[in-house]
Amino acid sequence: QVQLVESGGGLVQPGGSLRLSCAASGFTFSTYAMSWYRQAPGKERELVATISSSTGGRINYKDSVKGRFTISRDNAKNTVYLQMNSLKPEDTAVYYCKAVGGLRRDYWGQGTQVTVSS
Repeated sequence: QVQLVESGGGLVQPGGSLRLSCAASGFTFSTYAMSWYRQAPGKERELVATISSSTGGRINYKDSVKGRFTISRDNAKNTVYLQMNSLKPEDTAVYYCKAVGGLRRDYWGQGTQVTVSS
């Protein structure tokens, strides 16, 4: 059974940091690219960052998070991370991880809430 379980969300003040984790099971994690998405209330889900499969040598970020967010993966732990620094109120959203299947099916986690507010 495939599972993606996000954790690490919460309430943080502007300028603060959070580290999200997404623990995967039930599929060959290292062969999937992994992405983080977010969805704010009343808005469409948007892609935040993607890391390629295997060694994760290719990484892409949404322009508004470049220089503040860092995506990484640990294939030994079947986990992908999103380090979020210098958080802004506009980063408030539910954050989801996705296993990018390519020709295979995609898998989604259930999401974790991030709220940036003073």
